[in-house]
Amino acid sequence: MKSILLKYMSQLTTLSAEEQQAIVDEIQVESFKKGTILLRQGEVPVSCYFILKGCVRQYSVDEAGREATSNFYTEEQAIALFNQHKLDQSSEYTFACLEDCVLIVGRLDEEAAMYRKYSPLESMTRRMVEQSFGQVQEQFAAFIAASPEERFRGLLRSRPELIRRVPQHQLASYLGMTPESLSRIKKRVLPQTD
Repeated sequence: MKSILLKYMSQLTTLSAEEQQAIVDEIQVESFKKGTILLRQGEVPVSCYFILKGCVRQYSVDEAGREATSNFYTEEQAIALFNQHKLDQSSEYTFACLEDCVLIVGRLDEEAAMYRKYSPLESMTRRMVEQSFGQVQEQFAAFIAASPEERFRGLLRSRPELIRRVPQHQLASYLGMTPESLSRIKKRVLPQTD
């Protein structure tokens, strides 16, 4: 499993192969069962994650008790919260494992020490964040301008695996529509199989 991280790191860093291997040897890999909550809305995060295997859902619950799904994280994606601007630094989201997951777990209180030990790791992390943030900006702009059917077609192009991995009501929430609307769109867009 750690070979996935080595491959990913080699694309983003100037660290030598030996340094990359040393980092991989130090990291903590943990397995989480389907349904595990990694972080609850309102809690202060103490860890960040990198997905080696599985799917994690990001969602929030409003005052009326309605859930809104804002993201799904799958293989080779990092889960990090950027809430340092908040006074209480609490999470606005819950992160839940939709499948059995294998994750790299990074303790936020150990992050500075790792950056001191491996200085290129900090620039690699910044590139990861920039790349992720750029993708989120593009997706958000496209989402706002798109009709519900265009959102679904965009998902088919960019992340088709989510259609079989995620429950329909959560996928509908992520796409900003009701499960019934998603069902009608799927019938129109997807080829029918007998």
